[in-house]
Amino acid sequence: MNVASARKYRSGVTFRGIPDEALDFYVQLEADNSKSFWQANKATFESAVRQPMAELCEELSDYGPFHLFRPYNDLRFAKDRPPYKTAQGAYGESEGGAGYYLQISAEGLMAAAGYYSMTKDQLERFRAAVAADATGAEVDDLTAGLVRQGYSIGAIDALKAAPRGFAKDHPRIELLRRKGLMASRGWPPAKWLHTKQAAARVRKAWEDIAPLCAWLDAQVGPSTEPPDERRFG
Repeated sequence: MNVASARKYRSGVTFRGIPDEALDFYVQLEADNSKSFWQANKATFESAVRQPMAELCEELSDYGPFHLFRPYNDLRFAKDRPPYKTAQGAYGESEGGAGYYLQISAEGLMAAAGYYSMTKDQLERFRAAVAADATGAEVDDLTAGLVRQGYSIGAIDALKAAPRGFAKDHPRIELLRRKGLMASRGWPPAKWLHTKQAAARVRKAWEDIAPLCAWLDAQVGPSTEPPDERRFG
């Protein structure tokens, strides 16, 4: 995972919002994802994107520590990718295992939480808990409640068919097919994004998703396998 610690960018400055220049930077980067554009605008990225995001992470440090994703795409295994990412993301993980993600892009602000990508041992525990009547009904209610509140439910990927050992007509087959479980919410550009309210919006989203994270921590928990670099972003 190409990340850099948000601590590197700490300046003691209180978060005051994401500036307009950050959104403009990504609008322009989407139109010209080239080395020449990057070199000409790297100072804008550092001051208008990277630094405010680090300050936002510091404002939300009780969910961290956070790591800022590097702006460069890994081209070693995907040569058709553009060289630069069109969003600035940050990721933190709780002791219980739940991950917390946020990002800024031309589309605005996004926050997510949960277990975006599960390892084999986590999936075994997750599917067993989803299949069980009590715990399965509980997570079904939690995800349905989040959808009613305007959240999207997702994961890194999902099986096209039922997992081995589970009936294809299981009442919670959609959850069983997922290779992770997280909830997210995005906000398009608005005036409040340029104020401290941006931090409040992210915090409120994570508070709304907290019951789902608590269920995941209790029923799935951290993996006992070697670290997997596939997470948010």
